[in-house]
Amino acid sequence: MDLLQLLYSIPILGIVFQFVGYVVDIFPSIAPFILRGATPIAFAAMCGVLCERSGVVNIGIEGIMLVAAFVGWYAGALAVPLLGSVPVLAFGISAPMIVALLAAVAVGMVISLVHAWLSITVRADQIISGTIINIAALGVTSYLLNLVATTSARGAGLFVPFAAPTALTDLPLVGWIFGMFLNQGPITLSLLFIAIVFQVLLFRSRWGLRTRAVGEHPRAAETVGIDVMWVRYRNVVLGGGLAALGGAYLTMESINSFQFNMTAGRGFIGLAAMIVGRWSPLGALGAALLFASTQAVGRSIGIYPATGELGVVLRAIPGQVFDALPYLVTIIVLAGVVGRSIPPAADGQPYERESAT
Repeated sequence: MDLLQLLYSIPILGIVFQFVGYVVDIFPSIAPFILRGATPIAFAAMCGVLCERSGVVNIGIEGIMLVAAFVGWYAGALAVPLLGSVPVLAFGISAPMIVALLAAVAVGMVISLVHAWLSITVRADQIISGTIINIAALGVTSYLLNLVATTSARGAGLFVPFAAPTALTDLPLVGWIFGMFLNQGPITLSLLFIAIVFQVLLFRSRWGLRTRAVGEHPRAAETVGIDVMWVRYRNVVLGGGLAALGGAYLTMESINSFQFNMTAGRGFIGLAAMIVGRWSPLGALGAALLFASTQAVGRSIGIYPATGELGVVLRAIPGQVFDALPYLVTIIVLAGVVGRSIPPAADGQPYERESAT
């Protein structure tokens, strides 16, 4: 304790030590919110991993998430009068919520199919294709929101988080870890399962080997009988389903409404998490947790105010600075990592089959 007081008393540097101690102190309380904040970012990152490991750049993830969030919300609002809203499964899941989630995933896959067609068959510029998706998604969802917001203010409802047994969450030292990973809704819990399974399949299965071969050397892959076009189409569409889950989380597990541009750049942060995570699912999840932790710490300052000199300093900083923390950390981390992260060799390169003659 005396050592801590000595460190805290150092001019200027002591404030840094106080802030580190403050974060360590509040971290168990904000840990569940960090995982929730990381969920849409991680789904976006894993969509990017699946697409780019197959050789297709998809910067339209932001637009896919935004449209999926809208469709999940509005499909639920339409389904409630027809199917009712009585929970029929765990997590408070009702029939309209199932319909809404399936609709959100389906629309994400359809948009990704369009991107795949433009990128793979038409061989259009993949960056431009993704940009068009983002711009169109923002415009269409904002227009539709103005049309339907007055008649459908609420969707099908929110998934109810799982309540971890207190015997686990009250354990000394590790109880907060169980609380972080178990006190979550079904979409967040599925993220953990998907990330682990995706990691194993990508690096320990025939499907993963074919996917990585198509992204590294498609010509060589085709010479051994791999249908490059089919693998790219399939993986881009599946990636759209992952991104759609991130969008559905926003309106079905975070808040029961749709707001203008509610993705707020999470799709782009997901792409940064993909790069920081070196195009691996678990690496992307770890990077998403890093970016989400900065947001959680920024918001917790108002909930758990610091005391002493640190409290004075934090209160003097405008709140907008804390809101910008995730984006600032993304830029800083990306600037330090991007030079050492090597993407798949054929990433973003259109592929054309050789003629039979």
